[in-house]
Amino acid sequence: MPRIWFYHDGRHPHIYRYEPPMSKLQYVACIDELAGTPVEAVSFCLGEGRTMLHDTQVGELLGHNVESWDHAIFRRAHQNAVGLIEAGDDPLRLICERAKLRGMALYPCLLVQNPGVENATVRCSDFRRDNPHLEIRARADLEVDLPWIGGLDFAHEEVREERFALIAETLSEYDVDGFELQLNNHPRYFHPGQIDAGRTLMTDWVGRIHEAVQGSGRGRQLVARVPLDLQAGYDIGLDVAEWLRRGIVDVLIPEPFAGPQRADPNLDFRPLLALTRDTSCRVVPALHSAVGSDRLGDGPIAMTRAQACNYWDQGVDGLYLAQWFHHWPYEADFYERLRELPFPDIMATRDKYYYVPTGSSFGTQPGAEALLPIELTAGTPAQVNVVISDDLPTWHEAGRVHEVLLRIGLAGNTELDRLSFQLNGSELPLASCRRINQMYRMHAPRHRGGPTYWYVFRLGADNWPQKGDNRLTVTLLERDAAVLGSVGFRDVELEIKYLMGRSSPRGFVDPDLGFYEHVVT
Repeated sequence: MPRIWFYHDGRHPHIYRYEPPMSKLQYVACIDELAGTPVEAVSFCLGEGRTMLHDTQVGELLGHNVESWDHAIFRRAHQNAVGLIEAGDDPLRLICERAKLRGMALYPCLLVQNPGVENATVRCSDFRRDNPHLEIRARADLEVDLPWIGGLDFAHEEVREERFALIAETLSEYDVDGFELQLNNHPRYFHPGQIDAGRTLMTDWVGRIHEAVQGSGRGRQLVARVPLDLQAGYDIGLDVAEWLRRGIVDVLIPEPFAGPQRADPNLDFRPLLALTRDTSCRVVPALHSAVGSDRLGDGPIAMTRAQACNYWDQGVDGLYLAQWFHHWPYEADFYERLRELPFPDIMATRDKYYYVPTGSSFGTQPGAEALLPIELTAGTPAQVNVVISDDLPTWHEAGRVHEVLLRIGLAGNTELDRLSFQLNGSELPLASCRRINQMYRMHAPRHRGGPTYWYVFRLGADNWPQKGDNRLTVTLLERDAAVLGSVGFRDVELEIKYLMGRSSPRGFVDPDLGFYEHVVT
């Protein structure tokens, strides 16, 4: 069974990018670009959910109902899809054939839910345009700012049938290894007053799809991307625990509610793993790479390692690389990340960069808010949990640990605020702390937000974090009386750096040896 999965949305680094007419070779490049990597399965998105970009006979092709385009990129997608289809090359069939040629499993993915006509513009289907009464908001008794009420209401049989027809056609007409339901995109499926009844309808619908998948070919699997918080899923009509009891899902891809597409090494998959322990269902969590801080749009390889090792350490069955297509065009650092991912033992003594997600430069959906920042109140400790998979005592004994660096960022504070920092109940000595002033910056790598002050601790072995959970506590002891406003506990970053061996240099020439010329003798 696949351990490393790659999600490709089939649009942004692909059909949107090439001038029409797009050639067959260009179209299958999204598979070829993953050849020779550890990727064993590709989840390939079917159009944009409402409309398709392949030769469907039961769904609708993106742009089939458009005469004048107000969006040149969506027109290009339509032109490229039509060009291939008219040449006798069904785009989805090309992808299926290429994946088989390269030895990868292929799972078409349907964005099960999407907003309404006003969001879709020229991408919208006639089914959505002609049936506003099938939307969740149709009863007009909901607050207009309630998230995702423009989606389809799955209480209606017409909705479930329209979605099912696309799935059934894909299973019967294409050489695939299964099918993925993306159920964490705009995750609302029923009117809030019909959730209980809707939960049964959704379970029966998923069961019907599972039966179709199983009956369409030997070894085919139903994959479902769902909220990691099972209660949050239950509250919108997704009874994942019942699906497991009935055996109607083969692979679960958990990620934070509404998929904020943000790297997070602290996610806890153990409750879900406990539910699947006596079932045949596999758990393959989504692993994102975006950070969105003042310095990092995307996490470096050390951050990918930290996240992957924490997930493997919990006993997951694989990793699902979600939204990694935004790295396109792929270069050497992309392939370096991929190479290590299946091997936590190789990554064990490689540099890692842990962090706690904080308010970032890209928005998050309701229910997917970051843990930080936390507003500090004088005298009241604020605490976050930092999870690591490193066994520092073992690697210290082997002479492999170079440095453990803890960075804590606060916002809105001044040099006169008095603070206390504790890790696992032990006070971190301020005498060994470097304070970095960022109260005002004219320039920054990405944006000028971020902490006012960084507090940087180079931790000695007596203060190292432990494998597993670590409690980091910050207390504002005394506030600068002359300054209004609050102090925010905003950022936590933990870097663990390793040596190749006892007393080995860090790199070609160790940074502690200072400047050197790039001449090899």
